[in-house]
Amino acid sequence: MIEERYELAVERIKEICKEDTVAESFRDYFCRTAQFIGMLDELNSCIESGTYAGLPLEQLKEWNENLYADILPGQYETSYANPDYAVEKAGRAYGQILSFLYTELRGAIAYVFEGRKEYLDILYELFIEIYNEFEEKDEPETKVLKEILYWYASDYCDVFAADRVREQIDPEESFAAGIIMGSNLSDLRYLYRFGEYISENEWKTAEHLNSLDASVICKMADTFTEGYRMGFINTGKDLSKKSVVNIRYVLGFERVIRQAIENFARLGLKPVIYRSGVSVLTKRRHLKTGYYGAIPNKQYEYDHRNDQGLYLDKKFVERRLEVIQSAFEQNKDMAARFAGPACLDVFGESPFSPEQKDTAVRLTKKQEELSLLYDSRSGQITNTYIKGEERSFTIAAYPVPEIGEQYEEIFDEVIRINTLDASLYAKVQQTLIDALDKGEYVHVKGRGGNKTDMRVQLYRLADPQKETIFENCVADVNIPVGEVFTSPVLEGTCGVLHVSRVYLNELLYKDLEITFSNGMITDYTCGNFEREMENKSYIRDNILHRHATLPLGEFAIGTNTTAYIAARKYGIEDKLPILIAEKMGPHFAVGDTCYSWSEDIKVYNPDGKEIVARDNSVSSRRAEDVSKAYFHCHTDITIPYDELGSITVVTKEGEETLLLEDGRFVLPGTEILNEPLEKYNN
Repeated sequence: MIEERYELAVERIKEICKEDTVAESFRDYFCRTAQFIGMLDELNSCIESGTYAGLPLEQLKEWNENLYADILPGQYETSYANPDYAVEKAGRAYGQILSFLYTELRGAIAYVFEGRKEYLDILYELFIEIYNEFEEKDEPETKVLKEILYWYASDYCDVFAADRVREQIDPEESFAAGIIMGSNLSDLRYLYRFGEYISENEWKTAEHLNSLDASVICKMADTFTEGYRMGFINTGKDLSKKSVVNIRYVLGFERVIRQAIENFARLGLKPVIYRSGVSVLTKRRHLKTGYYGAIPNKQYEYDHRNDQGLYLDKKFVERRLEVIQSAFEQNKDMAARFAGPACLDVFGESPFSPEQKDTAVRLTKKQEELSLLYDSRSGQITNTYIKGEERSFTIAAYPVPEIGEQYEEIFDEVIRINTLDASLYAKVQQTLIDALDKGEYVHVKGRGGNKTDMRVQLYRLADPQKETIFENCVADVNIPVGEVFTSPVLEGTCGVLHVSRVYLNELLYKDLEITFSNGMITDYTCGNFEREMENKSYIRDNILHRHATLPLGEFAIGTNTTAYIAARKYGIEDKLPILIAEKMGPHFAVGDTCYSWSEDIKVYNPDGKEIVARDNSVSSRRAEDVSKAYFHCHTDITIPYDELGSITVVTKEGEETLLLEDGRFVLPGTEILNEPLEKYNN
């Protein structure tokens, strides 16, 4: 039946360009979209026959370019995926709908490679249904078109969303793992089997990894998987109860991932490696979760981050939550064996500051509330079946060739940074913690043009001999080494956080400024746009994730001056991921604490003291109403050393202990951290 539906749909679509049954103003859209589907059908035949696998490299590259050409910079301007162009050609009401439809159809590229013909049937029949409406009336009612989209989302939620739950926890569902473990990785044609866009970054990354000695690959993979294992040990969680690990990465690193899979197997873990969502029904706005290749056009992704606004209502939210609940219940034994994600991130791409388009779909205030409701309740469902107190994670990052001509040198430097001597840092960081544990609050001030002036209230210890406020982070789950962090007391935490330039979740912020009162955000702005309203909207959407406010969930002091100097040496400060950047100065995280969903699990520092500052007055609400305790986001914002005036610990009696001054560590016992700074300056 699936095959018959497919043949009928494709046959009908191939006739569209020969017809003149829709108004002329829409004919170009339907013909170009039909041609795109025709190309996918040709690709499908090529893959099913086995021809694709044997194509020479140049033809595989040609296929890849053709599949993604329409949304690449330079061509996106005249693509119906671009809401500006779609609205210009079809009017605002129709343009948004047609742009959404074409964007959703582009997800079919992945389905062709994965052999998900049922998904293709669903999408192609949706396209035909919309086309029929334009055949019947020169200007069909937009209400009717939106109803079609609504029922597409609602009716097939139990297919897309339910399958998404399974592929996140079931190793048998891993399309990517088969390619990684079954391919000759020295033949880079394997990159074109995933169905992702392949740029020079992915190609040259794989090429570079193939040039490295096996011992270097093992070192990278061992750091990654050992960090994961230690994350369970250091938090007292039982890894032996688990059998599944989710590996998230960017294409090009397959040689490291293959070694990591073998390492995880020795820990009793099988991999699930699922693709980052390609449908409005499976992705979270423009954010990437899973594996993916090059992002062909970040503006395209950003333009469609709110496409669910065309159909989102309370009934749909309830429907989707029911599907997710049911899917987890059907797979609850497998979910209970899920250990958590292991993420290999990348950095080095040019910072992206998006254009805010009036033509893009926007959520109404009510829809924003529904979106937050969904995030909250889906998070609760997930935590019911994959318990926060039983799972862990790890994350590391490496540069891509786009970072510059010194890519290989930078890559080697990052390997060194990711494998720094943890024992040395543990000792120095304990010196910082001993001073911090005596404080009532910490005062952080910027210098030069940095306007930071923050008072961070600290947890009060009941037994300083057995308890501590800060965690001594030595590169287990969070690679590389180099920070001490805590969950601040919200009451009494106040001031202004400012940073001249920072890159968060793939977006660039200029002169970011956030004001806190009693630990909660009260105001914010940045300098990305001329209009203040756009600056606030940008921050609200992408840092506050549409919440009215967020708490200060974490305060930390980064100690990795080696990473900081490497960034300065190669001029890559604005290209570093927050994972490394947060180790290069004090940082403040807005949103949930680092201990969210596992606050009741006791954790200890290497010195044996229990880290008791795991909670705050917001997360403690979980005892009464868990929906009011978590925000499902955590964004770190770092003040680099060169913008840092001072960090001072102030005791209850008013005594002050200076930890850093003018970007240098001054607390006795921590001066060794200045050595990389001094060597660089000399």
